[in-house]
Amino acid sequence: MGSTHALSGTAAWLGAAAVIPALGMPAIALTPAAVLAGAMVSGGAALLPDADHKSATISRTIPIFGPLLTDAIGDVAGGHRAGAHSLLAGVLVTVGAVAIGQWQTTLPVLGATSIGPAIASAALIAFAARARDLVDHWSAAWLLGIAAAAVVFFFAPDSTIWFPLAIALGFLAHLVGDALTTGGIPGPIWPIRFRPPTSWSRTPVLKSLWKRNGHIALPLLGNAGSAREWVLAIALGVYCTYMVGNIVVAFAEPYVAVTLGW
Repeated sequence: MGSTHALSGTAAWLGAAAVIPALGMPAIALTPAAVLAGAMVSGGAALLPDADHKSATISRTIPIFGPLLTDAIGDVAGGHRAGAHSLLAGVLVTVGAVAIGQWQTTLPVLGATSIGPAIASAALIAFAARARDLVDHWSAAWLLGIAAAAVVFFFAPDSTIWFPLAIALGFLAHLVGDALTTGGIPGPIWPIRFRPPTSWSRTPVLKSLWKRNGHIALPLLGNAGSAREWVLAIALGVYCTYMVGNIVVAFAEPYVAVTLGW
């Protein structure tokens, strides 16, 4: 479900941000502000694969054109949980995120501004806010998204690294989540589909792992929206809350120290 996907995207980003320093990768140095920004963006990016369904969060967040856009994407992708849920789609979205991350313009007073990531972040944060039921109406979701994006790029303007990485992790988290349900996701080399032999499809356990339509799954969560999924969502929520709390403290500490004269 959308809310679990948003949480999984945020959790995937926070987990990666915690591991990156331990791997000794100076090229991906992340400030606390960038980690918080990535957490919001990745939560929204985790909803992107469902842009192939007219009832998805994205459709309900984009006024007027949302259903038309998602219908068109669904037609091009071959329906729900088809092309938009493939590894190929993930690669294309990541490449697009890298390109968006390079889109800059010069604005009065602000100077050089990462306008592409700012616009994309506003949309993604709006999607995440709607998925998590933080707001009831699309207009409130966009107001929140625009405000959050403004804060993001005031404190974390250098988006060339964290922005595409957050998009990629959010998208991947969605695919992993759907692969853990009974519906599964397309095989790794979509649009080429490999269907299982008849004998495989008649075997009780095997047929749930490699489905007759060519999808693959490890259905530990059962159907989407199951009780097991909600247990996972609660665990992800606790993890995200704990991690964000620690990052907020790290982010605020320098400002508090200056204010108190430490």
